[in-house]
Amino acid sequence: MTASALWCIAPDRAEIRPGAIGEGILVEALFSGISRGTERLVAAGRVPSSEYARMRGPGMEGEFPFPVKYGYCSVGRVTEGELQGRAVFALFPHQSQYRLPESALTPLPDTLPPERAVLAANMETALTILWDSGAGTGDRIAVIGAGVVGALVASLAARLPGADVTLVDINPDRADLADALGVDFTHPESAPKDCDVVIHTSASEAGLTLSLLLAGQEATVVEASWHGDSAVSVPLGGPFHSRRLRLVSSQVGNIPAARLPRWTYSRRLAKALDLLCDPRLDVLISGETDFAEMPSAYPGILAAPGTLCHRIRY
Repeated sequence: MTASALWCIAPDRAEIRPGAIGEGILVEALFSGISRGTERLVAAGRVPSSEYARMRGPGMEGEFPFPVKYGYCSVGRVTEGELQGRAVFALFPHQSQYRLPESALTPLPDTLPPERAVLAANMETALTILWDSGAGTGDRIAVIGAGVVGALVASLAARLPGADVTLVDINPDRADLADALGVDFTHPESAPKDCDVVIHTSASEAGLTLSLLLAGQEATVVEASWHGDSAVSVPLGGPFHSRRLRLVSSQVGNIPAARLPRWTYSRRLAKALDLLCDPRLDVLISGETDFAEMPSAYPGILAAPGTLCHRIRY
């Protein structure tokens, strides 16, 4: 049995093709979210061969670079079994229906609309980044890059008592986004210095360079961007050693070691969904497209610099 799915078939070309429906409980898709940073690299064929195996997600079909059915932000309604009628989140590609084991389906909290729940995978990433940063009460925190993940990290960091959080981006339109989320905003040239924690999410060499310059003595810089197959120059001269900076990578595929004895992947995802029960986060949905229109719309959505989380409606 097959369903309709979005496939990347060549650089910046997509088609709706049949997709395997899998085994388990049947879910009818309501919405899915485009995770622009990762999906733009996948759609351009820029997944390095060394990461082909690690980049495979649940429900993925095909092989990198093409053709491949990819994605991981699906919200649907269960049509059978004990969860019948419940809205659930699943790590699954852009597809009209699918079957998964009950353990792979996470029911949404009653106060979380399915339309906003497409942000769940990004919220999981943001939560992991904040854990990896070690940010705490009263810290001066700069987040470089006001995309979806950067904005979610800033919104979580702003909940730390007494924390001074600044979202930094070259796009002046992101000031309204920061204001809606209750954090400060500035352009790179005015970014706060001597920060306790700097989190980089812009996926640019310039952003990483700025992150190292903003970090104070013995501070932590978290590189949360994934650069795909791009080589990035990192300025490890200048004050990097004299300030004894810590450059830390963060990736959602693993739970930080300090939390691993207590946290499971299911607990982390459930917490991410709880954190999404905040109507202010609707500002991160920058557009919506019907699934049938996606082959023609997909390249433009990925290329548009104003895209945050673009929602697909089924």
